[in-house]
Amino acid sequence: MVNVRVEQLCTDPELYIIRVDDDEIKYFEATWDIPEGITYNAYLMKLDNAVVLFDTVKADYADLFIDALKKLVDPKEITHVIVHHTEPDHSGALPKLLEENGYRAQVIGTTFARNLLQGFYGEEVVKNFKIVKDGEEMNIGGKTFRFITVPWLHWPDTMITYVVEDRLIFSCDAGGGYSIPETIDDSDEKVIEEYLPYVTKYIVTVIGHYHKYIVQNLNKLKKLGIVEDAKMILPGHGLAWCRNPKRIFDYYERVGAGVPTKDKVLVIYDSMYGFVERRMEIVIDELKKLGKKPVVYRFTDKEAPAVSDILGEVPDSEAIVIGASTYEAEIHPRIRYALFEILDKANYEKPVLIVGAFGWGGVAAKKIETLISRSKFDLVETVESKGRPTKEDEERLREAVRKLVEWIG
Repeated sequence: MVNVRVEQLCTDPELYIIRVDDDEIKYFEATWDIPEGITYNAYLMKLDNAVVLFDTVKADYADLFIDALKKLVDPKEITHVIVHHTEPDHSGALPKLLEENGYRAQVIGTTFARNLLQGFYGEEVVKNFKIVKDGEEMNIGGKTFRFITVPWLHWPDTMITYVVEDRLIFSCDAGGGYSIPETIDDSDEKVIEEYLPYVTKYIVTVIGHYHKYIVQNLNKLKKLGIVEDAKMILPGHGLAWCRNPKRIFDYYERVGAGVPTKDKVLVIYDSMYGFVERRMEIVIDELKKLGKKPVVYRFTDKEAPAVSDILGEVPDSEAIVIGASTYEAEIHPRIRYALFEILDKANYEKPVLIVGAFGWGGVAAKKIETLISRSKFDLVETVESKGRPTKEDEERLREAVRKLVEWIG
């Protein structure tokens, strides 16, 4: 059941979060498996002679959102709606909100945002739209609102809002994560530890294609001096960061840069009839003997992990091992899909070992080599052979693993 939570975050300024907890969604962007669900966060600030709404929620929950909003304010009293990012999970309720508002509110965003909103929802939504430029400031209700563009984090329209006097950063997708945390904010360390893996998964699947811009844009914000000074970082999904706000941007930066967790090696493979699996058992055994901690995802006749979960494991892995069968003169389709998404969403400078098995003709390993050669990943070794692994194959596999571990250093 979809739930709406409304909580006050601070009294000066009077600031509220309106959080829709979506446990009905199964595939974010109709692609990524998220049985953990997701939240959509909007924020309402009451000021002298102004009421400011920061983003809205998905259109499916517009009525729930507006009903919750009405517990705080008459929608007609909203003077400004700030649109940080126009993706419909944040802007979908905007048309209904403006209708309830009588189109009195000024809508604020980038040029890209205006054009996208017009395309999504029509002319009515942007008839009272104010375009703001990077670094532009507005005085609203006695507060200084500074708008800072962060393009490709993760659409070209994206910006954040910094409320100067109160050191508040409204960051929309930047700082967000999947799942429905038990708490509203970062006040419980146990909740944070459970939540952060979903943040990694979110970053890679949603922003991963543009992950280099995570580091670039966070460096931009740091140079402006607002990250270190922030009192709160308030994203459009997941936890609001009120106790230790800098922590979430530091975490984003680590994921964007692909900083590894010591000894973690990601192992992905398919095995139709056990031939690849036997090889991977040898690989995993050798990794453990050498002190590594393999994290294993396997596609077999009994299991098929979510590619979104695999993607979430890539950024902090020291290395990756890919095991694949040749299937109809191609890479096994499950591995092929997983690999294509890794190369698109999680393309980091990390060493890779390829392991292949075939019946009458080996093709998969060579095709994976070609894909890896076009990426940032470093190919360490390829070991491919026919049928069940021989003693010679086992020694080649163990030697390849030793080479991989030496490469890691």
